[in-house]
Amino acid sequence: MAVHQPSHRSPGFHLPSYRGNGTVAAEPAVSARTGTHTARAHAFASLRLLTGFVFLWAFLDKTFGFGYATPSGRGWVDGGSPTEGFLGSVAAGPMESTFHSWAGATWANWLFMAGLLGIGLALVGGFALRLAAVAGTAMMTLMWIAEWPPAQHLSDGSPSMSPNPFVDYHLIYAVALIALALASAGDTWGIGKLWARLPLVRTNSWLR
Repeated sequence: MAVHQPSHRSPGFHLPSYRGNGTVAAEPAVSARTGTHTARAHAFASLRLLTGFVFLWAFLDKTFGFGYATPSGRGWVDGGSPTEGFLGSVAAGPMESTFHSWAGATWANWLFMAGLLGIGLALVGGFALRLAAVAGTAMMTLMWIAEWPPAQHLSDGSPSMSPNPFVDYHLIYAVALIALALASAGDTWGIGKLWARLPLVRTNSWLR
């Protein structure tokens, strides 16, 4: 009967193995960690690009009226308002009257569209993700308040048809933006690393 010698390698520590030419062979654990890191980076990069397209497409559709959310001929370039329809239809929540007063205002149109364009470009390009997260979270918070998911009835008494009293897609987008910034998701399939090396960004990490 063959006798098996006990292994002297602990589960948490592995001695390097050597090839015949004296070079150190790559450990399977290191290779697995590298593969996991690469998969995670690609997953975050994919999320960043898809989320960026959501914001960028919203800007383009509202600007030119491609016939999706914005009817053809009613785009911003045609004299339409990017905010009048949404803010003017707010029918619940503590800021209902405030949103009505903002609807269609020039400053609101420009601020909203600048936010969509800036966040969209930052996400697609992979730069200034921290700024995009702050701006995007503020925008999503205001839009969450405008839709006011906690309401069971609108101001006219009709059912709100809210599917959830708290969570909606605006909150999910906000959390996604924060996660992308924390994960430095622009370093993969983006210019995040180049952006981080700029002198202004190196001395002001909040621009990262």
